[in-house]
Amino acid sequence: MTIGKYSLGTGDRFGKEGAAQVAAFEKIKADGVDVDIVWNKSNREHTIIGTSPADQRKAADDAIAKTGWKGQYFVDADHINMTNADWFIDVCDFFTIDITDLIGKETTEENAAAFLERTKPLLGEHKVPGQDAPIVVTEEVLEKLAHRYLYGLEDAKRLYDRVVEKGGNIRHVELAMDESPERQGPADLLVILSEVAHEQLPIDTVAVKFVGRFNKGVDYDGDVDEFLAEFRADVAVIQYAIAKWGLHKNLKLSVHTGSDKFSLYPGMGAIVREFDTGLHLKTAGTTWLEELIGLAEGGGEGLTIAKEIYRTAYGMQDELVGPYADVIDIDPAQLPNPDEVDSWDSKQFADALRHDQSNPAYNKNLRQLLHISFKLAAKMGDRYLNALDEHREHVERNVTENLYERHLKPLFEA
Repeated sequence: MTIGKYSLGTGDRFGKEGAAQVAAFEKIKADGVDVDIVWNKSNREHTIIGTSPADQRKAADDAIAKTGWKGQYFVDADHINMTNADWFIDVCDFFTIDITDLIGKETTEENAAAFLERTKPLLGEHKVPGQDAPIVVTEEVLEKLAHRYLYGLEDAKRLYDRVVEKGGNIRHVELAMDESPERQGPADLLVILSEVAHEQLPIDTVAVKFVGRFNKGVDYDGDVDEFLAEFRADVAVIQYAIAKWGLHKNLKLSVHTGSDKFSLYPGMGAIVREFDTGLHLKTAGTTWLEELIGLAEGGGEGLTIAKEIYRTAYGMQDELVGPYADVIDIDPAQLPNPDEVDSWDSKQFADALRHDQSNPAYNKNLRQLLHISFKLAAKMGDRYLNALDEHREHVERNVTENLYERHLKPLFEA
């Protein structure tokens, strides 16, 4: 079975919220929209928390067994490359092959020359159905891709072949380059898809770096109309490439760091419905933030833990931000002092953290800092996990509401 038209990558840092997440998908299904579940957790996150892909698989399977979910679900080998793929292969069925770290690495002169020769017919204007303006491929685009992206695309095929050779249960393949500091526009995507066809890499989703900033856990930072124009062009390019090169008919865009991009969801949803195409959205670490909100609302030890995590995070901002510098934009001057936070009650903490832009207490800087502070909860071990159990009602309510009300409904319902 291949993935459905719509899918959403949920993430679950500590493997405790699967049932609450499934409840959100049950709600959108009851509304008449089928959305497949993809549990994703990267190698970096496993390493930080001290879990393994096998733990992620078990948590997903347990959630399905507990809830009786009848729809499709996947476990993502998230952002894998040749250095870290092996421990994902036996337990995952969705493989996100990430070439970001290889952008800029040169392939051989012979391979670059062959690429430029076979892509020469792409030079010029492409009248893409659904687009008023043509997509223009220039020599500059081809040269950039030959010398900055080709090696990564070749390596993606090598990694795919390795997964096949090792007997991986490949139900879905994604090509990701979204964590690059440089954007890939519609013309870049068109040429990249031509090379995907040449390499016979059977991708089902592709994740690019869009215009604007996609910071983790907060709304889009940029011109919404500009993004939607680019998103629309990318959707049209994918449909054009499917017809031109025989790529998978269900090939669709994957939007990474897509959680909480509330200003974009209505437009994105309208575009994919107009083209009658699919979409994959990755929400990842927002579930962890909903856990913190639930703990804060529960009061007592839960609120104490939330405050302790914030105090520690406040004191080690540089260390926490470092690995996420391209997807975090915190103004330290706007972070409340931990002494002030210690005086907050449950509502004040939850209001500051919950992504409700209509609430004047909401603080996007505090939210971003806590988003990347899950390692601090991991260090608490059983103390944190036991608190989640103690405050299960508050935690599950927030997890389900966040996925359903703020993500699934605005994006996938007409």
